[in-house]
Amino acid sequence: TYIYMAFIDYYKILNIDKKASADEIKKAYRKLARKYHPDLNPNDKEANKQFQLINEANEVLSDSEKRKKYDEHGEHWKHADEFEKAKQSQRSQQQHTGQNPFEGGGYSNADFGGGDFSDFFESMFGGAGRSQRSSTKYKGQDYQAELQLPLREAYTTHKRTLTVNGKNLRITIPAGIAHGQVIKLKGQGAAGVNGGPHGDLYITFNITDDPVFKRLNDDLYETVEIDLYTAVLGGEATIETLSGKVKLKIAPGTQNNNKVRLKGKGFPVYKKEGEFGNLFVTYTVKIPVNLTEKQQELFKELAKS
Repeated sequence: TYIYMAFIDYYKILNIDKKASADEIKKAYRKLARKYHPDLNPNDKEANKQFQLINEANEVLSDSEKRKKYDEHGEHWKHADEFEKAKQSQRSQQQHTGQNPFEGGGYSNADFGGGDFSDFFESMFGGAGRSQRSSTKYKGQDYQAELQLPLREAYTTHKRTLTVNGKNLRITIPAGIAHGQVIKLKGQGAAGVNGGPHGDLYITFNITDDPVFKRLNDDLYETVEIDLYTAVLGGEATIETLSGKVKLKIAPGTQNNNKVRLKGKGFPVYKKEGEFGNLFVTYTVKIPVNLTEKQQELFKELAKS
């Protein structure tokens, strides 16, 4: 599990120049995404973290509006709209009063265009003592995280501990969580500006594949191999479910790829206690090989009959 903050240099993440074209951004993203994709680095937490940062950088830089805000406002780009509104309000005040609203704070009209925005933003919205006139509160930055869960762990409700900026956070993961599902933890993001509320933590769940079961919504699918003699004559087969092993009766004349449904043996329905999907079992008939002469003769007799 990892947590990453959004205050990063997206150009460095993609290893491109700040003047890179849209096509160059796309090529850089695809190259790095292939290199760090979780499927190619299943047990490499650093590679998985890098993959998420690459996706975040691409999401911003491939969007012309977001990129423009990021280029102009740096780490505060998500607050760009609020800043522009505040700037317009201050200019309107100056036009009506004939006074510089930042007089006494060390600012002139030129400071809006030529100065470093990060310094200005800090002094206007977050700098104690440098500009006491503004008390506007802003919500803190949201955090994003990804949590990988094996399918069998997602089957039960359990607790996990996440580390967010050095702070341990104990969360309960409900049974039946879906792949790609996002859970919001209110107030677990960065601190706000000027006493504003904390941001939120968004956790995206990545449910990894299971060697036996395939999941589709709340249903599970499993393939069970039976021998030819059982398929022809009928019998029993012991199969695995996520709630334990069960015995199934196999009808005589069972065909290859025949399916049976086990009601309520599938995946738990998210936040619905006691409700489960179904388990669908597909039979594959194993054809015998290396037959003895006697066995071959018996099959020939069957063929003649």
